[in-house]
Amino acid sequence: MDKAMQTMIENLHLNTGKTLEQWTHIVKKENFAKHGEVIKFLKENYGLTHGFANLIAHKANGSDADSAENKNDLIELQYKGKEHFRPLYDKLLHEIQLFGGDFEIAPKNAYVSLRRKKQFAILQPATKTRFEVGIILKGQEPKGKLEVINTPNAMCSHRINLAELKDIDKEVITWLRAAYDNAG
Repeated sequence: MDKAMQTMIENLHLNTGKTLEQWTHIVKKENFAKHGEVIKFLKENYGLTHGFANLIAHKANGSDADSAENKNDLIELQYKGKEHFRPLYDKLLHEIQLFGGDFEIAPKNAYVSLRRKKQFAILQPATKTRFEVGIILKGQEPKGKLEVINTPNAMCSHRINLAELKDIDKEVITWLRAAYDNAG
């Protein structure tokens, strides 16, 4: 388990008075079918933040990266039916590795989180026609390919949508570099 996850689990107990195990027990008794139902239940009934509710939902369902036997399997599953986006992921990862080797690649069920001291980006085959690069650059005005994300509780402040390999240009790499530098 990475340090950020351990800290979040400790903060869950400190902030709520319940351990992760107690929360997952509460959730499992409800027999929810969907991840979103768990989050809604925890936020509405217990006033939890989205981050804590999401953590509990993933742990209760065993759908978090730490519950996966092989993190590479998570990446492979992300691209099932979206195999044409795998070269985009590989190219972006290669370019980011040129910034320096001091970041963590943390696969989740639907995306890959990239972290230095804090998360700076996510790489996600969002749909069959759109690959999304989520970037954390709070306060940055949107311009060029960089779009602001206005949804509440979004993990990233901005996104860049890609459709094919040729969409990865100098502008995309420059935005990723700015986010990387901010997270260091």
